Amino acid sequence: EVQLVESGGGLVRPGGSLTLSCVVSGDTFDDSAIGWFRQAPGKEREGVACITFSQGKEYYADSVKDRFTRSSDNAKNTVYLQMNSLKLEDTAVYYCAAVGRNYHAECWDDYEYDYWGQGTQVTGSS
Repeated sequence: EVQLVESGGGLVRPGGSLTLSCVVSGDTFDDSAIGWFRQAPGKEREGVACITFSQGKEYYADSVKDRFTRSSDNAKNTVYLQMNSLKLEDTAVYYCAAVGRNYHAECWDDYEYDYWGQGTQVTGSS
């Protein structure tokens, strides 16, 4: 069992920045995957950024490339999503998720993820 707890969401003006945090605990796997997803009102959930640890390769949605950065602090069992140059269309509930097994494929498919956090709201407002 893996637990994920997100924090750091809030209200932000266009062009502003936020850093989301996700504390990961429980039976984690070194060769799994961690991802950030989001869901805006009336829209389907979409991938934002993820990493498959065995590949050491990160993936970013085209809509957030060069603006968002995913990182990890293993000592704190925490993953982060640094969001810069925020746009109104970034408004969504943001979730971190973990694959609960050794995993070696691309990390983009949300159906591969076994554990999800409760989500944190990010709202862009001018």
